[in-house]
Amino acid sequence: MNHPAIAPGRVAVVTGGASGIGLAVAGRLAAAGMRIVLADVDEPALHAAADGLRAQGVDATPVVTDVADARAVAALRDAAQALGPVAFLMNNAAREGGGGILAGGDVWERTIATNLMGVLHGIQAFLPAMLAADWPCAIVNTGSKQGITLPPGDTAYNVSKAALKALTESLAHDLLATDGRVSAHLLIPGFTFTGFTRRRGVVEKPEAAWTADEVADLLLPAMARGDFYVLCPDNDVTREMDERRITWGAGDIIHNRPALSRWHPDHAGAFAAWMAA
Repeated sequence: MNHPAIAPGRVAVVTGGASGIGLAVAGRLAAAGMRIVLADVDEPALHAAADGLRAQGVDATPVVTDVADARAVAALRDAAQALGPVAFLMNNAAREGGGGILAGGDVWERTIATNLMGVLHGIQAFLPAMLAADWPCAIVNTGSKQGITLPPGDTAYNVSKAALKALTESLAHDLLATDGRVSAHLLIPGFTFTGFTRRRGVVEKPEAAWTADEVADLLLPAMARGDFYVLCPDNDVTREMDERRITWGAGDIIHNRPALSRWHPDHAGAFAAWMAA
């Protein structure tokens, strides 16, 4: 069984749909009979992805879109609505920040503009029509475990995904007024072999990584169950390990430990014992 928003003839919009998780999810929505609108800023890759779906008999429409531009997202909405009733929106487009606290303002602005504001643009463009519709609808936002556990390193990315988590939680609460007809879901991938990985120079899938197809295969049944948090393991980190790491992070506040104590030299031993317990 699928989430009721995944229905034949209805339109699904997937940003960041030219590759990776977005394209994998689009393929499964197409297999369920949905009409697919792929959006991406990478025009050659986008058209190649749409051509690949069409070769399989899928009704796929590519729309070049920079989600950081609210006007471009509004144009994407208009193009999608011209094809039929939009029932599924996946705000999947993202970029790695590549910067710490002292990274230049341009790094922070680009990261926030895509990873947070791009999602907000999608919600604000598509949600009003979903609220006015009389069919089931769903919004999926692609988050990250880095937005929850905040590992040191790419601070700009972590902050953008932490804000996205808060945005999606607030969206889900607001949608309670629809009695479940419109739902929100936060996809939280683990280590996944995607375009991000390839851009780091990794050509072959690391053994520890999941494929984008595995993430897509976990997402749809979770949505059918009504899950909001779709927490994905990978081949190196189990669900139990994720749960313990997340619980430890919440304990920093409860037990007044230093921020990000998992990586603090005075608490690293206690964290290792916690994980081994």
